[in-house]
Amino acid sequence: MAYLHVQTSHAFSQFTTKFPQFRKSYFRRNFSCSNSYFSPCKVKRPYTSVMIVPTGVGAAIGGFAGDALPVARALASVVDCLISHPNVLNAAMLYWPMPNVLYVEGYALDKFAEGLWALQPAHQNKVGLVLDAAIEPELRQRHLQVADAARASLGLPVLEYTVTDQHLGVEKWIDEKTGQSTGRIKHPDSLLRAVQSLVDQSQVNAVAVVGRFPDEDENDMNDYRQGIGVDTLAGVEAIISHLVVKEFQIPCAHAPALLHIPLSQSLAPKSAAEEIGYTFLPCVLAGLSNAPQYIVTNSDIVERSCIFSSDVDSIILPADTFAGSGVRAFANKKQNQPLIIAVEENATVLSDTPDRLNIETVNVSNYWEAIGVIAAHKAGISPYSLRKNKIDNIPYRSSKPIKSTKLPFSANLAGTAMRDGIYDRV
Repeated sequence: MAYLHVQTSHAFSQFTTKFPQFRKSYFRRNFSCSNSYFSPCKVKRPYTSVMIVPTGVGAAIGGFAGDALPVARALASVVDCLISHPNVLNAAMLYWPMPNVLYVEGYALDKFAEGLWALQPAHQNKVGLVLDAAIEPELRQRHLQVADAARASLGLPVLEYTVTDQHLGVEKWIDEKTGQSTGRIKHPDSLLRAVQSLVDQSQVNAVAVVGRFPDEDENDMNDYRQGIGVDTLAGVEAIISHLVVKEFQIPCAHAPALLHIPLSQSLAPKSAAEEIGYTFLPCVLAGLSNAPQYIVTNSDIVERSCIFSSDVDSIILPADTFAGSGVRAFANKKQNQPLIIAVEENATVLSDTPDRLNIETVNVSNYWEAIGVIAAHKAGISPYSLRKNKIDNIPYRSSKPIKSTKLPFSANLAGTAMRDGIYDRV
């Protein structure tokens, strides 16, 4: 039976007797509902999942213009907290706000997995904008208009922008051995000086970077626009954001500056988000505006509100991308090892399968199955109990010591206590 319970004091009773007009409003705001069937307190901690789709590896889902975002949205509706990275959550001109999703840069995600950094959720970050000096005046103005629109229409805290003192000199290519995209910037010191100026003078704690990328021939982009092949921009984008995050330990994401390309009459839907505007910056500003801050775990400022790698319950990633340092760090945990889910349908150019790396996983065909596994895991149910003939008879393990008959210290202690009559009263 449910009942209303109001906690009052003698002084309060005297006060409301003298001023009865306050009693009704107080009762309306200060009661608790108790029910014998429903406990008012939670008995389980929040369920946290990590979703990874590596950048620049031609992932069938997540290798294009935000095409893994629907998976993230579906997963976020099942778990309490989802941790993912810009390659999953960015969609050029498009984005989707999700209050229980943490936008974490790839290098920071690796450090988090290794237990070296914690994530501190933020209500609002102070975002700075770095523009490559190589960006032409008109194209620069387009990006500044995006920043102003984000401030005026979305209320995002984009404080100031700066321009690098040199052209960054972005170069990109496909690695012949691995098939994944990579690259470099010729003047990383110029980028770091620009970020440093915003951090020191504007006190920003998150940075969006826009580098001028080499324009591609329309024919060279045809495969990507048709939804096949590898994103040639993605690899060096990750290199740029890694550089900033490693140096300053603040959230960072990158958006490439490119000249607008001619309209295509034949375009794959999963590449279309990059064709509908002049910049890719909107999703980056939205993501950085409330991205979690990165806290070194052995520092003096780690707070109870921080999220640690030990809080992660499950990880989901393509079945051939298990060589990343973050994944291996989660897999090698001695305690609180999360459930690791390998999605076979999301094929990439890599061949780093869990079998080759001796990593124990739950293998699923697609993200439909993966989300079902996570839903079962969150409910405290063995995912295999939902499958036909996947539960065998419970195995037997002998209680006899394997190498020695000597009892462990705790057992010896208990035996001594019983001999001495300490447990006689139990």
